[in-house]
Amino acid sequence: MSDSLRPRPVPGLGSNAIGKEEEELVLDVLRRKEPFRYYGLDPKSPPPMVATLEREMQAYIGIEYALAVSSGTAALEVAYAAIGLGPGDEVIVPAWSWVSCFTAIVRVGARPVLCEIDDTLNFDPSEIDRLVTPRTKAVSVIHYQGVAVEMDKIVLAAHRKGLFVVEDCAQSLGTTYRGRQIGSWGDVAIYSFQYNKTATCGEGGLVATRDQRIYERAVRLSDLGNYRPYHAGIVTPKEPAFVGGQYRMSELAAAVALAQLRKINMIREHCRKLQSRVLQKVTGLKGINLRRVPDSTGDFGFEIYLMFENLEQVAPFHEKLNALNVNCGARTGTYPQYNRDYVKTGLAHHPALSPFKDFKEWPAPGYRAQDFPRTEDLTKRYIALPIGWLYTEEDADYIGDSVVKIHREVCG
Repeated sequence: MSDSLRPRPVPGLGSNAIGKEEEELVLDVLRRKEPFRYYGLDPKSPPPMVATLEREMQAYIGIEYALAVSSGTAALEVAYAAIGLGPGDEVIVPAWSWVSCFTAIVRVGARPVLCEIDDTLNFDPSEIDRLVTPRTKAVSVIHYQGVAVEMDKIVLAAHRKGLFVVEDCAQSLGTTYRGRQIGSWGDVAIYSFQYNKTATCGEGGLVATRDQRIYERAVRLSDLGNYRPYHAGIVTPKEPAFVGGQYRMSELAAAVALAQLRKINMIREHCRKLQSRVLQKVTGLKGINLRRVPDSTGDFGFEIYLMFENLEQVAPFHEKLNALNVNCGARTGTYPQYNRDYVKTGLAHHPALSPFKDFKEWPAPGYRAQDFPRTEDLTKRYIALPIGWLYTEEDADYIGDSVVKIHREVCG
């Protein structure tokens, strides 16, 4: 590696792949003057974008039913409500997760029960047996940053106890596990098309399931309790009407998401190719392990995790990588839930709605840093190396060479 620094490559996945395909589909919506999914100028011919996105996502995931909504967070709230989650219920969810993974559970009136992660940085399947109670109704697994949870173990442990399995695929559309798309393993799954995701429309989400009742309830929850003829043509309604929210996706958002979905495999292969070049250089460095990937053939490949045996080496290594213009991070937008203000206060928007209101002390055991020694340890030991759509082979080689160079300086 020469002494000259390469410019920092531009990070990002689907957002940087936006091009003429997205433009053409958006212009189609605008030219037809039909931005609302359920009706437009011709009552007999509903606008096609959201419906097409749902069909193509359904086929891509390998699942029977898909419902597009306004965001990944909306998808989580709809999914939880669709399985009947409510006051008195508990959901086991990793302590290491995004904001919505916790808040969506609280929003439907249930209580998040935090669990440890393992060396995959995902839900540790053994935590189900440790944390299940008579009030547990579901487990929520987050496929963190392009690596799938060990879903065979999760499904076996959860279904044996009669629990729903909710797959949060927000960060990892395109990731597979044992030859199957994530989202096809559990009872209901959610996806996000937010700006930072593998495919984006700026803001959007999707609920996927193979269960007709969950699908119908999700539709009603997303559309003010309505169940329109379009959905009745997919699943005959059986549920009585109930109050729902308004989480519909627009035709404009769907147009962008649809074009992005059609690029997802291309983005994935690009990231995997560059990841492989980096891994060839950094695998086996003394004192540095890699994040355990249960199925290396299914990893999306957009982030490499260097796990340091010596915690004191993390900060100087990170500083030196930054000095060489290598994009890297000690956090990736995800933090331990117990460090968030909304957990520290234990509040919902009204005191009576907090699932923690009856605890005599707060934060209670199970919601403090000292209750999660493994999560605390693992998440302080890594440096994440992102790989983006605009990264080149030369960028990948530079990243690998930089890691090797700094390893000599910091780790001996």
